[in-house]
Parts: sequence; structure tokens; C-alpha cells
Amino acid sequence: MKNKILSITLCAAGALGFTACGDYLDTKSYSEANADFVFSNMTTARAAMDGAYSEWHGAISSQIFGDGLFYALDIAGSDIMRHPEKYAAQAARHIPEAFYVNGTEAAAYNPVTYGKEAPSSPYSVLFSVIGKCNAITSAIEGMSNFGEMMQQTSATNLSQLYGEAVALRATAYRELIKYYGDVPFQTKMGEAATGLSCRDSIYDVILEQLMIVEPLMNPVGAKNKNNLSQTYVDALIGRMALEAGGYQTRRGDIKYVDGDGDPLTFETKGSETNGASYGRRSDWQLYYQIAKEYFQKALDHKGAAKLSPNYSDFFVQLHGDDASFADESIYEEPFQQGASGNDPRPYSLGRPSTGASSNDYPCKNYGQGRINPAFYYGVFDPKDLRRDLSCTVTGGNKGFEKLLPFTPGSQANGGGIACNKFDENRQATVWTKNQRRSGINAPYMRISEVYLGLAEAAAALGDEVTAKQNLKIIRDRAFGGNGNVDAFIAKEGSLLKAVIDERGFEFAGEGDRRWTLIRTGLLHEKIKEIKDLTKEMLDGLKANGSFTFANGNTISANIWTKMVDAKALYGKRLTETTPAGSEDDPVLAPGWRGVNNDWNAYGLDYKGNTKTNLAIQGLFTKLSDAEIAALEADGYSKVAWGSVLVDNYDEYYTYLFYQFDYNKAPIYLFPFTPNTMATGGFTNGYGFVNN
Repeated sequence: MKNKILSITLCAAGALGFTACGDYLDTKSYSEANADFVFSNMTTARAAMDGAYSEWHGAISSQIFGDGLFYALDIAGSDIMRHPEKYAAQAARHIPEAFYVNGTEAAAYNPVTYGKEAPSSPYSVLFSVIGKCNAITSAIEGMSNFGEMMQQTSATNLSQLYGEAVALRATAYRELIKYYGDVPFQTKMGEAATGLSCRDSIYDVILEQLMIVEPLMNPVGAKNKNNLSQTYVDALIGRMALEAGGYQTRRGDIKYVDGDGDPLTFETKGSETNGASYGRRSDWQLYYQIAKEYFQKALDHKGAAKLSPNYSDFFVQLHGDDASFADESIYEEPFQQGASGNDPRPYSLGRPSTGASSNDYPCKNYGQGRINPAFYYGVFDPKDLRRDLSCTVTGGNKGFEKLLPFTPGSQANGGGIACNKFDENRQATVWTKNQRRSGINAPYMRISEVYLGLAEAAAALGDEVTAKQNLKIIRDRAFGGNGNVDAFIAKEGSLLKAVIDERGFEFAGEGDRRWTLIRTGLLHEKIKEIKDLTKEMLDGLKANGSFTFANGNTISANIWTKMVDAKALYGKRLTETTPAGSEDDPVLAPGWRGVNNDWNAYGLDYKGNTKTNLAIQGLFTKLSDAEIAALEADGYSKVAWGSVLVDNYDEYYTYLFYQFDYNKAPIYLFPFTPNTMATGGFTNGYGFVNN
């Protein structure tokens, strides 16, 4: 990448084919206001930045990290995660999940289904964030001492604030590129978002800008993990560099150039779809080298962010009070309990509940994100301490534990195995008055990503020592000190694939996997693996009533359950990691389930029914006739389990990446809305409609 950040090539995509690229957008701008006066008082300066953060909070909660496009595109559509309801019942979600059925459904897809029109569209909200950041950067760049500030070798209050504005703007652009591909680029205050800029040009300019402000910022502190920091900028450079050098689908009616306007060449995979191709820049190694360098800098500047000794510590802390931040967080988007607005992560990615929308224990949690059964049973190692914390087979039902049936559906009434990392039962104080008000923060960046990002970049560049060292740190923690890394690498087939799959286990149930597979070029391979494994499972269940995976887990047509008084048996209703020696305990294994220890304190009257927890037998083993007879004599009842998957064969196999051919360029992006195109002066690509 060339060291030129003050220009970027605009590439306007016209409906009639290629449009020449030659105009440059000057990204340096100056405020006409008296910036020296406005920013002479850090209280007012910080208030301006808080306004930008407030706009970003709205985007996080309702557009790109909780609901909106995150809800429709990120949560499902990978080898790990899926949507819970029938394909026909939620086609607006399932069609993008399946990459628009090899692109054949792109033209029929309604752009305003989740994209909406301004001012509530993800596109317009993110550009509103950018506009506020531009106002701040423009004002500071117009100060008489701006040049002096940029020559400093350490952070000041003003340079820290300037860096935050640059970093937040870069973050908004990162999300825009992820969801829309090529978008307008503007860094001038008050400038309209018109014309499409090549995403590769945007990456080049933004990375350079971030590198310039990075030395002028402070590492993350223990009490400001809701503000962007030097640590965050280091990791963001690493994150965006991997994306800039990774695989993406690019439309065919734009000439792609770098930040200096020089034409780019690409290494492509598979065939085109609707005129779009899937590939990565030929100079991708340069970006992986940048990622490697800056992920290491993030560790050097980690400040108050630290890797917890136990994987579960982060999520226990995440469920703490409003004033605290988790140790591993580099940046947490804060949600205040009970506040008006939308706290979507527990609702969409949390442990499901059949509660009412208000005054329940806990209130309704939809459970939009679910876990592919074949992944849970056949891919996640039973000894991996992350499995039970990431995935759950039970939800909540008005203060009682409830099995999550595989019947297509939502809440705790259907949909199957769910995500488990956001569970209102686990909060230090629970909000029971309304749904979506839990106050559980959203972890946008944590330090385990830095270790795995460093390992990925190093592995791709051939630095096996660094890659293996950082992979081992994360994997050993997940296995109580011995992750048997060499055997894992051998099983995966390469060090790089081992790192990518380790990231899948680390962030399972968080909506990270889909984009990771797209940018690493492993999407087609991993989809085929989960499709094939799912078919083996379903065919085995249909033929034999059970299926045993290579890791030793067996899924059976039926399981046996009964309700028990866990508080009387164990002194608590909410379980944690299964204690050593209790792997066969039907209440303690799988772990990380149960219900809140004291719903009574919140007003729930159990009316003498203290059997709140579900005991489960036969979840991972096939029971003998004698074992079944003994269980039924002990009060257990037979419940349909794997047989429900067979009954819903089409939902779990046929519509899993419906008609995906493992070759075509994946159409994973979202179309621009009609008003956005009319205002911006550009058109859709990828086969999407233009009216």
C-alpha cells in the first residue's frame, strides 16, 4: 500500500457499463467555524464526540450488531449458525442466508425488507455517524495548532479525541463495506454521500488514516471500554487489513483501483454470479503483513484489556452491572438496563424464553440465532469448555427450564439448539418489566480476536512459530490447559485452517462465522462439509434411530427427561461448567443452563412447585432397553428429539444453503434502496433491482 492518504479514486457504477475513474476526492477538509474556540474546552469537545457515539449506539442496537442487517445476514448462514423458523415462513431471512439461492433470487428480493428507506436504513444511519465524525475531524483539522498536534509523539486529550473520531468513522465504513460492498466515500463536513468509491480505495485510505492517529491515542483503560482507544485502533487496523486482503464478491461494472488510483488485479475463485466475481487482491500478502504488525501492536498496547484465565470469565462479567466492563473487552457497546431503546443481543442471540413481552421471568427472548445440530453434535469437541457456554438445548419458561424442541419455531417453543452467551437468568440484577431492556453489553471487539487474528495473519504468511504460539494460547484455555494443538492442526489439514476453525469455536453463537468464511475463501468448503454431515446424521437417524459422530457423540431419535428440584439437590438452580466427575449427571451436564437462582425475589410465586430444572438422559448416548426401563421407573418421560429432525428433513437439510453449488460467487451483500440510489446517483449490482 502506498503512503498517500489525501486522495481516493471515485468509481461511479453506471447502468450502461464501465464508468471512467479519474476524479480524486480530497479527504483533508477544514471547518469554516472558529475551531480554536470550539475545541479549546475539552468538555464541549467531548460532548461533540459523545453525540457521534450516540448516533453509533443507534446503529449498533438496531442496524448492524443486534437487529437490522446483522439480524438478517450475520446471525445465520454459516456452518455454525442458522435461523429457527420454516423457510417459507421467513423467506426474507432465509433467502439472503442462502446467498439468494445462487443469485437467482437477487432480482426478486425487496431492498426495503431489512434495508428500509432513510432515515432508518442501516445505510443512512451509518452515514449519519460518518457525518458527525467528519464535523469533529474537520473542526480539529481547521485549528491553528493542528499541524503541531500531529507532530507529537504521545497522546493529549485533543489528539485522543481526534483519533476517536477517525476510528469511529473507519468503523462505520467497515460496516458499510461489509454489507453493501462499494459505497460513497466522504470525509468533508456537510458533503453528500454520492457516487460509488471502490472499496479497495476506501480500505487503503482508511488504513493510512488509522496508522497516523494510532500513536496519538491512549491504550484502553479499565473504565472506558465504551470509548475507542489506541488498543482498538491497532486491532481495527488488523481486522480491516485481513478484510482488505481477503476474499470478497465484487460487481463487474466497476473498475477496481487502489488508494492511488492504480488498477488492481485479483485472484478469483469459482464462476461469476450475475456479473460478479469472488476473489482477493493479488497483493493480499501486503495486507496480511499489516494485520500481523498491528495485531501485535494491540497486544503491546493492550492496556486494561487482558485474556481471562477461564473462557467463562468474560461472559460472567458481561452479565454484571451497568458500571462494569469485561476484562477481555477492547470495546464494549454499553446498554443501560431498563433504558428506553433497544438491547437486542439477548433477544436475538440470547438463550430463548417463552416469557411475555413484559413482567415475566425472564421476558420474551426470540432466539433468532440457532446452532446447526450437526455442528453441535459432530464438530464441537465434547471436551471443549466453550461448547456448553456457547450452545444450549434448553431455554426458559416463566421461571422453569424448558427443552428446546427441533420443531421449527421461535422463543423456547421451537427452533432447536440455541445460542447461550447472553442469558438474562445469569445477570447480577435482572430486568423483568420489559423485553429488550436487559442491559447486557454488546462485545464489539475483545482481545481473543487479537490473538487469533495474529495467528491467522502469521499462518497465511508462513510464520508458523507465531501462528502456532497464538493459536495455542486460545485453544489451551478452552481445554483446561491442554488443547492438543498438534493433533488439532493435523485433523484440520493445515495450520491456517486450524486457526480459522478455532475462531469459529471461540466466537460460536456471536454472529462472526459467516463473514469470516467469506473473507477467508473457505465458505464453499465449509458449507459442503456441514451439508454432508447433516445428511449423514439425518439418514442415520432415519435408518437406525440414532447416529454416532466421529467425536463419539450420538444423537438419538428420543431422549428422556424429568423436572427436578435442583436447589434441593445442589443448592442452586443455575448451573455452570460441568464439574469433573459429573459428566453423566443429567442436571449438571450439559452445563451452563438451569434458571435464575432466585426468581422469587423478583416476584415469581412458584406456588410450591420447586422442580424448576430439567434432567436429561440420552442426549449424547444411545440408551439400552434396560436403561430406558429404569429411567421410566424413576419418573422420566420419553421426548422426541432426533426424530423431529427427520420429520423436518427439508428444513434442516434441503433448505440449508438452498441449491448452493459450491462454486459460484456468493451474493452475500444487501441491495441499495431506491431512494438511496436516486439520491446517490448510482445503481445496484449483483443482480439486484434498480427501481
